[in-house]
Amino acid sequence: MVARSINPQTIDCLRVSEFPRIGFWRFELKPVKLGLLGVGTVGASTALVLRNNAAEIARRAGRNIEIIQASRRNVGAGMPAGSGEIELVSDPFTVVNNPEVDIVIELIGSEDPALELVMRAIENGKHVVTANKALIALHGNQIFAAAQSRGVNVVFEAAVAGGIPIIKSIREGLSANHIESVAGIINGTGNFILSEMRDKGRDFEDVLAEAQALGYAEADPTFDVEGIDAAHKLCILSSIAFGIPLQFEAVYTEGISGVSTEDVVFAGQLGYRIKHLGVARRSDQGIEMRVHPTLIPEKRLIANVDGVMNAVLVQADKLGPSLYYGAGAGADPTASAVIADIIDVARTITTDAQNRVPHLAFQPDQIVDIPILPIAEIQTAYYLRMRVDDRPGVMAEITRIMGNNDISIEAILQKEPESGVTRATIIMLTQKIREQRMDDAISAITRLDVVHGDVHRIRVETLDGD
Repeated sequence: MVARSINPQTIDCLRVSEFPRIGFWRFELKPVKLGLLGVGTVGASTALVLRNNAAEIARRAGRNIEIIQASRRNVGAGMPAGSGEIELVSDPFTVVNNPEVDIVIELIGSEDPALELVMRAIENGKHVVTANKALIALHGNQIFAAAQSRGVNVVFEAAVAGGIPIIKSIREGLSANHIESVAGIINGTGNFILSEMRDKGRDFEDVLAEAQALGYAEADPTFDVEGIDAAHKLCILSSIAFGIPLQFEAVYTEGISGVSTEDVVFAGQLGYRIKHLGVARRSDQGIEMRVHPTLIPEKRLIANVDGVMNAVLVQADKLGPSLYYGAGAGADPTASAVIADIIDVARTITTDAQNRVPHLAFQPDQIVDIPILPIAEIQTAYYLRMRVDDRPGVMAEITRIMGNNDISIEAILQKEPESGVTRATIIMLTQKIREQRMDDAISAITRLDVVHGDVHRIRVETLDGD
């Protein structure tokens, strides 16, 4: 028989079971007590799901889980009807300093005061569950180091791709694999805009206004449409996939505001769809981390993920490609991920801290600072759109520059000008080339007298495991 020590702080009472003659004992574990920071859309849904699915959650966790205290700015708004008897306070530090709270659920968002609250919770020996991708991407290294020293967990499944269990899949389900690349549609707002532009021929600004009216985009949509939100998420996925420190500042970030309806149409004619993609790839030279509009062959599954849905494609050496698809935002999907984290923490509260799943998948002393490649060093194919004079010899000048930079052309489309118009639109699809070569070629093409305006570039990813 193997003897197992039990942490007495987790035991509510100890009693003989209904089988005393053969010496069975039954341990009653204390309920896990939660402190909730933020009772917005996701916080309210989390409270309701914990209450409505309490029995099922207890069956999975092995003990009851209950919110005992919550904070929100407007205390008068109360807790959502049906969430049970929960003490509500206005000061979130009251929650993180409450000695009865075992796990702090941080759903406030942004950095301030979330960072201070999370660090105080860790200092107080409390586990933390958060959906705050900016907090993790920008301050995760500091947070995890503090958590490691205090022997507590900080978990963050809901920070990336909403309800899709992508972090758990990479961190645990694929732990036998060498992860080669991760590519994802990880911002629903941008995906909705590009889907509407393709399906209905609408302009970017028109669709953005609708996304704001529907609540998909904020009044200030910069984080979504300029790729900052996706870059936060890609930073986290890269660390978990490759065992590197969180380095948000190293993520190349480009938004979709420059994508025109014309680009969407031309991409379709070439057999591609434009998606706002986050790409992280390992090579012998280092790690690529980039977010930008991307042409993807329309036959790929991820190219057919539309609307506000998210999807992440992981390429692993033993499993090969696997695709994870689902709701990337929304109250219930995000609450689903938050509560899954709560259950995981509840299961491990009595486990020795050194034997828990590491925060960033790899053991803390095995995190390796692999070089992050600058965007000029990555290799990919390109879609180019340019406005040129409609006269003989123009194409020869452009292709000469491409040849001088060792750039092979895969396909060319020319949109004939309307009657009386002296300029035409040329579309080129290139083969793979280093970005610095493409920069040099575009710079030279732009200087030609026959080229008018900027040369518009969108990167191309085949996502076929190459």
